[in-house]
Amino acid sequence: MPIPDTVPVLGISWGDVLFLVLAAVMLGSALLVVTLRDIIRCGLAMIVAFGALAGIYVLLGAPLVAAAQVLVYIGAIAVLILFAVMLTQAKNAPARLVFQAQALPAAIAAIVLAVMIGLTASATDWGAATKRIATGTDALARLMFNAYVLPFEVVSVLLLMAVIGGIYLARREGREA
Repeated sequence: MPIPDTVPVLGISWGDVLFLVLAAVMLGSALLVVTLRDIIRCGLAMIVAFGALAGIYVLLGAPLVAAAQVLVYIGAIAVLILFAVMLTQAKNAPARLVFQAQALPAAIAAIVLAVMIGLTASATDWGAATKRIATGTDALARLMFNAYVLPFEVVSVLLLMAVIGGIYLARREGREA
């Protein structure tokens, strides 16, 4: 028996269901990142959020961006953050964190940001925007190394500085012990 194109009960396509599941996983794990007190679990929840975002990129037809998401964010930055935290800080956060004392300004800033994103998304002509997206590796490589070579190099230097800083912090902690 073949699988139908739409979910029989809901009447929406399987791709939409997968998108909703990945979006729910991403939002749920992002909430865990900012609400958990254990910093290691926060880092693991961040890795799950990045993985769900990579799945959404695959659904959008951008496998190269999804692969970069997995390699750069899950493979490098998240692991770097986890190792830096494990090498330099205690595992549990204090009972009253600094940013918890600024909850009202943070809530106001979050609402303003959400309104700005909503206005921008509603004013965007998404039909024209999808025609400009470079999904092939050849077109993306030409665009990245011709038009955006300076931001590409700035990001590479920033990542190099983060790695050197992590090594320096780990080495300094080892001398004091």
